[in-house]
Amino acid sequence: MVDKISSWKFAEDFVEESEILRAARGRAEELGIECITPSVGAHLALIASALGAKAIVEAGTGTGVSGLWLLSGSPQAVLATIDTETEIQAAAKRAFVDAKIAQNRTRVITGKALDVMSNMADAAYDLVFLDADRESLEAQLHEASRLLRPGGVVAIAHALWRDRVPDPAMRDDATSIYRDVLRFFSSQDDFVSTLSPVGDGLLMASKRVH
Repeated sequence: MVDKISSWKFAEDFVEESEILRAARGRAEELGIECITPSVGAHLALIASALGAKAIVEAGTGTGVSGLWLLSGSPQAVLATIDTETEIQAAAKRAFVDAKIAQNRTRVITGKALDVMSNMADAAYDLVFLDADRESLEAQLHEASRLLRPGGVVAIAHALWRDRVPDPAMRDDATSIYRDVLRFFSSQDDFVSTLSPVGDGLLMASKRVH
């Protein structure tokens, strides 16, 4: 039997982050904010690159770790990033400045993800990354579906939620929310989806081109 834990750790350690990313991650630790892992970040950069993404929505700014990864994947992308905490967003802005990202490439929006997304334009975005407001996650998915252009991708962090999702004995609210998300995509003909075990689990779904 292959040692899957060793393989997972090897994949996580395979990715090397820049000094700027490490600094943003350090600020997250100081503020008590959980970040995506480097491997999840690399996946997001790959998606942005493959799509040639020009317009990205991120729910959950944090200290800018995921935003830096998303922007690194597509040099022409503009990131609209949403969070409820202005102090945390200030740390993200600092990370973007440190990375010499042009100001017109980021829109840092304060508010609840669902509220902000509901006011965004239909079929105007290439990539939507969801990592905030878990309680409204299913509603965010419906908004993400509306926001994405055909061929666009939605990515969802923590899709395996502390490795609890695969265990049917685990029935806490958070685990149930992520199970519902997985069921949502298994019943959707409009998306091609996959689940990766990187980080805390990353669900990715591409909106079909009809």
